[in-house]
Amino acid sequence: MEPTAARGAGIARRTLIVSGACFVLLALAVALTGTPPGDAPVRDAALALAAPPVVKAMRVINEAGSWKLLLPATLILLVAFPRARAHWYLWVGLMLAAPLVEGALKWLVSRPRPEGLSFGFPSGHATAAAAFFGAAVYLAGPLPPRARRLLRATAITVIVLVALARVMLRAHWPSDAVAGIALGTALASAAILLDDRRRTVQNP
Repeated sequence: MEPTAARGAGIARRTLIVSGACFVLLALAVALTGTPPGDAPVRDAALALAAPPVVKAMRVINEAGSWKLLLPATLILLVAFPRARAHWYLWVGLMLAAPLVEGALKWLVSRPRPEGLSFGFPSGHATAAAAFFGAAVYLAGPLPPRARRLLRATAITVIVLVALARVMLRAHWPSDAVAGIALGTALASAAILLDDRRRTVQNP
């Protein structure tokens, strides 16, 4: 395995461990306390910033975490990034598996949203954004350095903004949104490790 590839696999492995642990800790906190300390104050602070123009912008940003948009947008990944096409089924599988996992966890944790009775942990929009844009961060690896840095910075910014939008639009607690980021990142990291393993088998 080339040093660069080995380093990338190491980063993905550490990211999977950290994001997975973060999700488990948040799930335990929610299960034990209902509303973890800090959840309500952070939500109140976010809502205090939700002036009408901000809410309008957040409604647009919110679409970047919509499964209806991101699932077909996976085709863009396959077209834009040649390295995605070799194992295309991993990236399509990622975007199909993520909503199933997130939906199952919603029922398992059974935490109501801050406004409404439907379950909200973890945030589906945050999970979708982290899975899709997390994959884009990895697939951007072969790009020229300047383009790679720009795309990765944009992807990370979108993930954070989608999570913030879910709170400011009154759909989720902050811990729901953070858990969604952790879950989506863990799933993307698992897909990255599978992709790396297949590349290693094909090019020992």
